[in-house]
Amino acid sequence: MCDEVTEQKVDITTSVMSKNDRFAEDNRELLSGKGIYTLNLISSPGAGKTTVLESMARFFGPRMAVIEGDIQTRRDAERIEKAGCQAWQIETGGACHLDAHAVNHALGHMNLDPDALELLAIENVGNLICPSGYDLGEDMRIGLLSVPEGDDKILKYPSLFSSINVLVINKMDLIPHLDFDVDRAIEECRSLNPDVLVFTVSAKTGEGMEEFCDFVESSFSTTA
Repeated sequence: MCDEVTEQKVDITTSVMSKNDRFAEDNRELLSGKGIYTLNLISSPGAGKTTVLESMARFFGPRMAVIEGDIQTRRDAERIEKAGCQAWQIETGGACHLDAHAVNHALGHMNLDPDALELLAIENVGNLICPSGYDLGEDMRIGLLSVPEGDDKILKYPSLFSSINVLVINKMDLIPHLDFDVDRAIEECRSLNPDVLVFTVSAKTGEGMEEFCDFVESSFSTTA
């Protein structure tokens, strides 16, 4: 007589994310203990994250540091350093997102002097799907959408746009040349995420960037 066979379902996703979440809490505790406010910027490739961060680097100077996430090369970190602030490049070697462990490793190589540093910005790997599931230890999650991508992307990628605190619509200088409905994008984002804050900017021309940087500064000033 054969022994009865029982099936058991093992959820491997839970254990993987639990490990990430532990590192995220370590990052959050480390950074908050030093009084450093942390942003996680997520967008598709080419939406303008690095250009936004260059503008922010010129505004905040050495008060800000940046962790750059890319598949390969140190190009974005070099751009940020030229703009005036500290940067550390993470090359994922193929991974489509940053995780909290990689960020934790980067923090160990950075100057986190709390007397000089107030803001850390993490530029995630360009992707609208994978990064949305990973807490990095940030205080604020920012989704960046550029005008050339189209105003239909928000409902196509709800996992990201339902989890952000701030929506930044970039490349507004191209509005006269492209069919992008700003009101539609905002309305659809708020249908997923009623409390999301929205900024419309052109990092290239500077339009809206001072207002956005003032908002970021007020966010970490009130938590100090």
